[in-house]
Amino acid sequence: MDKVYLDNAATTPLADEVIDAMVGTMKMNFGNPSSTHSFGQEAKILIENVRRQVADYLHVSPAEIIFTSCGTESNNMIIKSSVEHLGVQRIISSPMEHKCVSESILDMKTRKGVEVSYIRPNEKGDIDFNKLEELLKASDKKTLVSLMHANNEIGNLINLKKVAELCKEYNALFHSDTVQTMAHMNLDFSDIPVDFASCSAHKFHGPKGAGFAFIRKASGLKGIITGGPQERSLRAGTENVAGIVGLGKALEISLAHMDEYTHHMQEIKDYAIERLSAEIDGIKFNGRSAEKENSLYTVLSALLPYKNPLIGLQLDMKGIAISQGSACSSGASKPSMVMMMVLSEDEMDHCTPLRISFSHMTTKENIDTLVSALKEISSDYTIEKTNVEHR
Repeated sequence: MDKVYLDNAATTPLADEVIDAMVGTMKMNFGNPSSTHSFGQEAKILIENVRRQVADYLHVSPAEIIFTSCGTESNNMIIKSSVEHLGVQRIISSPMEHKCVSESILDMKTRKGVEVSYIRPNEKGDIDFNKLEELLKASDKKTLVSLMHANNEIGNLINLKKVAELCKEYNALFHSDTVQTMAHMNLDFSDIPVDFASCSAHKFHGPKGAGFAFIRKASGLKGIITGGPQERSLRAGTENVAGIVGLGKALEISLAHMDEYTHHMQEIKDYAIERLSAEIDGIKFNGRSAEKENSLYTVLSALLPYKNPLIGLQLDMKGIAISQGSACSSGASKPSMVMMMVLSEDEMDHCTPLRISFSHMTTKENIDTLVSALKEISSDYTIEKTNVEHR
């Protein structure tokens, strides 16, 4: 059976060049980067080279890049340390954030008594900037705003610069989960005054277990993992040298081919929308995912016009890997918070969401295989005609 992989928002396959770079590092550069002898210093040089590479991409200082294990660790560190060490007393966020953000915020509310305000998105999944400004004006408490750049389920993009400038105007700190957009879009943090951001290498064909946090130098943030001077004492522990090298190689490839990859994935996404719309009667698309404006080209969120909680398993049995939402919510018995925000009750009761996510390796033939499989599965269902309207 030829397999089709359409779950790239969860993780991407490692690029061959990344594997080669990591294997070479594991063989030749096994020294501890904190050691003063040549073995350690050779490993240290590799790390610092990647740090400068990341900093050049984001137009920031290398000292503002802190290597971590993933976006989840980065987001936890930023949110919790903002409360612990920067005196944040209030957090403004959205119900549609990744669980590592939403649960970190709830932890700070429970343990530290932080006041939390949520901006409820509209039916398209958009954040109301007027509501954000209203909340920023409402209190003089030290505030952290945490809003993701691109939603990992429906692909909606926020105007990162607009949010950052609004936060700056009201002396609030701004953190953005940029895991889905890092290395997929040009980001200039010398122009966008975001205070904190996060990255996971495995979202752009790098290794799992390697990521970084961008921490604006002037913020004064401190580490929550202690026990060593590594990463400017913001993240103690021996660095994952091979993983960091893999991150650097994956970033290098992504930036070198960004225009090419972007064009290809947008073309594949457009083709998927066209084929699904033509072949699956009653299919709809969630949020802004079917639009070119304000939508990430890697993600398409579809809504099948029938209820089938086993759709993921059925597609998997046909060799197609796909998601019904965030990988971090897989196996959950209830719809994700994102779906609860953008779908009506009738749609949640009678329809089935699918997240289709692309990479530069995705082909039109992959989409044809998916459409054919969905048509076959759909034929087993009598689609109840309802008056449900997609909000």
